[in-house]
Amino acid sequence: MLRAGIVGLPNVGKSTLFNAVTRTRKAEAANYPFCTIDPNVGIVTVPDSRLYELQRIARSATVIPAAIEFVDIAGLVKGASQGEGLGNKFLTHVREVDAIVQVVRCFDDEDVHHVAGAIDPVRDIEVINTELMLADLESVKKRRERLAKEVKRGDKMAAAEESVLARIEAALDAGKPALSMTLTPEERGLSRPLFLLTDKPTIFACNVKEGDLAAADGNQYVLKVREYVQTHLACEAVVISAQIESDLVDLAPDEADAFLKELGVQESGIGALIRATYHLLGLQTYFTAGEKEARAWTVHAGDTAPRAAGVIHSDFERGFIKAETVAYGDLVQCGSVAVAREKGLYRMEGKDYVVSDGDVLLFKFNV
Repeated sequence: MLRAGIVGLPNVGKSTLFNAVTRTRKAEAANYPFCTIDPNVGIVTVPDSRLYELQRIARSATVIPAAIEFVDIAGLVKGASQGEGLGNKFLTHVREVDAIVQVVRCFDDEDVHHVAGAIDPVRDIEVINTELMLADLESVKKRRERLAKEVKRGDKMAAAEESVLARIEAALDAGKPALSMTLTPEERGLSRPLFLLTDKPTIFACNVKEGDLAAADGNQYVLKVREYVQTHLACEAVVISAQIESDLVDLAPDEADAFLKELGVQESGIGALIRATYHLLGLQTYFTAGEKEARAWTVHAGDTAPRAAGVIHSDFERGFIKAETVAYGDLVQCGSVAVAREKGLYRMEGKDYVVSDGDVLLFKFNV
């Protein structure tokens, strides 16, 4: 299961958001409850209304959504790359996740102290990114030093890696994260063993006050964050209110809906954040549906049918014969597999078939 790390400066609402995300999803899906692997790790389900349509069509007894893992990482402070605060521990935890959700404080509140003494979300982003880039610079320089001898001996692989790392070092020196660089898949593969912190997909969560969520598009701090991350980092920013999410934890679904409507919003930001993080990780969903269960399975975009089958069980991939498939939209429009088959929308696909998001699949295998 892939992991997304929630990071941010102290007192930006990071831990409040983490608690709300994990506990809210627990209330909605008992099949994937919040699982305390250790005090700061939780399993979170991915909201997907398509499952319930499939449950209706297949008359499934239960629904099992896809899931990802969220990690609440200790707050970062300026100087973390030099060991300040929980520096080394913080950077190690960031290195272990697959994507980063960076929480940015976008509200004024005299009762909630800000570590820098004033609210400036762009400055906060730059503090964190600078520490990550400094740590990456150190890693790249050390690796290039070790490669130098191999390059002198004429090692072609070492020379190729050295060339890529030299470009990455120049970008980091210029204040640009590794992720912003244009690299071929092969070139990025050469840098992958370094697990560069700034090479991780990142999404920004703008944390606003309860009363500001409905009008967040006019929030000066949110506007600054969106402009900055789109212009300088080519990243997405979503709006959440950690306090609202915390308040929703113990409410029944109908009570939560009523509460949100009173605030002037259709849904909380949690669903959008989880879905955005899921796609940020390059993931997509396919479904299986039968009398026992309607279930979402997670694969990487571009995965073939045998690899998708292997997500269910390795035997399915090893003995793959074919995949029976129908697009979710076609199945819903037809109302049943039988009608989809009559209309020629239910297909047989082989080993080279690339799975699409929303495919409903049935695998045939022999081992």
